[in-house]
Amino acid sequence: MGLDDKIDNKAQEMAGKAKETAGKAKDDDSLEAEGKSDQSKSNLKQAGEKVKDAFKK
Repeated sequence: MGLDDKIDNKAQEMAGKAKETAGKAKDDDSLEAEGKSDQSKSNLKQAGEKVKDAFKK
C-alpha cells in the first residue's frame, strides 16, 4: 500500500483529466464523461488512502 498506491491514484487522476480535455476538444461527450469518471474513482481511492494514513498515526 502506501506510496505506490498514491502514485497510481495520481496517475489515474491525470489520465482522467487528459481524457476529459480531449473529449472537450473533440466534442466527444462520451470521452469527456469517461475522464470525469476516472477522476472520481481516483479521488475516492485517494480519500481512502488519507483515512488509512490517519489511522496509522
